[in-house]
Amino acid sequence: MQTFFDANRLNWDERAELHSTDTTGSYRIAKVLAGGSSLHAIEAEEVGDVAGLDVVHLQCHIGLDTLSLKHLGAASVTGLDFSPRSIAAARRFAEQAGTEARFVEASVYDAPAALGQTYDLAFVTWGAINWLPDLGAWAKVVAEVLRPGGRLYLLEGHPVMNQMEWEDGRFVAAYDRATPAADPLVVDNPVTYTGDSRTLRNSRNYEWLHPVGEIVSAVLAAGLRLDFLHEHDKLAWRAFPDMVEVGEDLFSVPEGAVTIPLAVSLGATKA
Repeated sequence: MQTFFDANRLNWDERAELHSTDTTGSYRIAKVLAGGSSLHAIEAEEVGDVAGLDVVHLQCHIGLDTLSLKHLGAASVTGLDFSPRSIAAARRFAEQAGTEARFVEASVYDAPAALGQTYDLAFVTWGAINWLPDLGAWAKVVAEVLRPGGRLYLLEGHPVMNQMEWEDGRFVAAYDRATPAADPLVVDNPVTYTGDSRTLRNSRNYEWLHPVGEIVSAVLAAGLRLDFLHEHDKLAWRAFPDMVEVGEDLFSVPEGAVTIPLAVSLGATKA
């Protein structure tokens, strides 16, 4: 398993270099550095008022959403990621923005010990749990880093969407609905998802698909109460070549195409 994690870390170290110097606008760097928010309309609406909350952003990547939550009124923000280059970029952005934030380098599975404190909100969005083989362990981590009454907000690409390829203007199922922990999907894409043409040297990475039932069951088994479960017909990146922009940096399938859920979100509370 460590071999998969090591390959993914090298891949994300390289992505951190590309994304922190992004020229496509995907990461809204200038907006965040000016004190604004990089959150998309979906998460901005669903996460609710964060004013006065202590927030942990798990798998925070280069920290722009972490800083955005502070700009939206959080009392404190902490970002955690396993990529040292991501954490270094996040700290640079915090300094440039003049925003108080803490960033911790650690595996999400080690978050309780690495963080050493608990929070009112755990924020997890857009391409996080597909890098994890064990959702039960992840959900227990979330429960452990939350205070009583604390909330989880999760927003992800939908597992059904992740099963698909796009062929001749339609979706074709290409991957099984669930990925065995010991046999991950192997992805070898030479470029990142922003549209940046710069290539990755460490392009190979490993991912795991988790059905919605597995996600919800893991959250419930960890002792959290489910508050909502929503499916969305929009996605924060152009996952398939014919997708059309339907909002600021939100994409959907072209008119006339068969629709599938593109994203899923849930809220849960620690009793």
